Amino acid sequence: MMRAMSRPSAPRGDQWTFLTNHARVLIALAQDPEARGRDVADRIGITERAVQLIVADLEASGYLTRTRVGRRNHYTIDLTVALRHPAEADHPVGDLLATFLHREDTPADGAGTSAS
Repeated sequence: MMRAMSRPSAPRGDQWTFLTNHARVLIALAQDPEARGRDVADRIGITERAVQLIVADLEASGYLTRTRVGRRNHYTIDLTVALRHPAEADHPVGDLLATFLHREDTPADGAGTSAS
């Protein structure tokens, strides 16, 4: 008697990803420093409130600065701030962003930037 072969299910599912929502928000703001929270939320698939909380975290930790320009915000990213996890603390956030941004979008000097 032959048994039908079934596909083994992934023990922990297939919903995990390599990047956190904090990284996704930072990348989105690096690509468009004047993006609205709603647009960032739609782009990465989270709520606008989640984006607001993440932006507050990133701002409090020194990764970005929010400047009010008329009715919009403009975000400036400090590319020199170290990544938070001890295993990556010897790398600045600019290294991560450079991986996801086009070469011409990344400043040569590595200082703070609007990443635009």
